[in-house]
Amino acid sequence: FSVALGQIGNFLAYTAVPTVLVTPLGALGVPFGSILASYLLKEKLNILGKLGCLLSCAGSVVLIIHSPKSESVTTQAELEEKLTNPVFVGYLCIVLLMLLLLIFWIAPAHGPTNIMVYISICSLLGSFTVPSTKGIGLAAQDIFHNNPSSQRALYLCLVLLAVLGCSIIIQFRYINKALECFDSSVFGAIYYVVFTTLVLLASAILFREWSNVGVVDFLGMACGFTTVSIGIVLIQVFKEFNFNIGDLNKPNMKTD
Repeated sequence: FSVALGQIGNFLAYTAVPTVLVTPLGALGVPFGSILASYLLKEKLNILGKLGCLLSCAGSVVLIIHSPKSESVTTQAELEEKLTNPVFVGYLCIVLLMLLLLIFWIAPAHGPTNIMVYISICSLLGSFTVPSTKGIGLAAQDIFHNNPSSQRALYLCLVLLAVLGCSIIIQFRYINKALECFDSSVFGAIYYVVFTTLVLLASAILFREWSNVGVVDFLGMACGFTTVSIGIVLIQVFKEFNFNIGDLNKPNMKTD
C-alpha cells in the first residue's frame, strides 16, 4: 500500500514539477528509510551512513534552490511538438539500438558477471519511464474536455501508457536478475546514479528544462546531484562497515 502511495505521489509530482527536480529528490527515500529503520527496527546505522544521510539532505536542499522554477512544457500541443523533434527522435533511435544490443547480445553473455549490463538496461528503460509518466499527466488534462484535441490526447495517452507498462515490466525483470547475481546495496547505489543521469538527459532533450537555467544554477544543480549521489553510496555500499565515532577514542593496541 505504501509503495502504491509513493508511486501515485511520484506521478503527481512529475505532472506539476520539472523532472530535473523530482528525479534526483527521489533518492530521499533512502536516507529517511535508513533513519526510520535505525529507530523503529533498531538497525545499526554507522558513522558513514549518518554522514550519507546528511549529505543526501544537504544536496537535496541545493537542488531545490537551483532547480528550474517553471515548466517548459505545459500543454498537449507542446508535448506533441517535442515528441516529434528530430533531436529527440534521434536520441530515441540510439537508445532503442543500445537496448537491443544489450538485451539480445550482451546480457546473455556478460550480464551475470558485469553489473553495468543490467544497470544500463534498466537505466535506459528509465529514460522512457519518467518522460512517459510526465506526458501521460499532460495528455490526461485534455482527455475529458469536449474539444477536437481530446481524441488526440486519448490516443497519445494510450501510447504512452503502453510504453510505460512495457518499460516497467522489463525493468522489473532485469532488476530481479541483477539482485540474484550482485549485492543489492552496490546495485542500488550505482543504479541510482546511472538511472538519474540518463533520465535527466532524456528529459533535457525532450522537455528542454535546462533552457531557462543559468550557469550558476546549472553548477549548483550539478553539485547538489553529486552530493546526493555520494550520500547514497555511503548509505548503501558501506552500511555493513563496522565503524563508529567511539572507535576513534580507542587506543592503538601494539603487539610484540
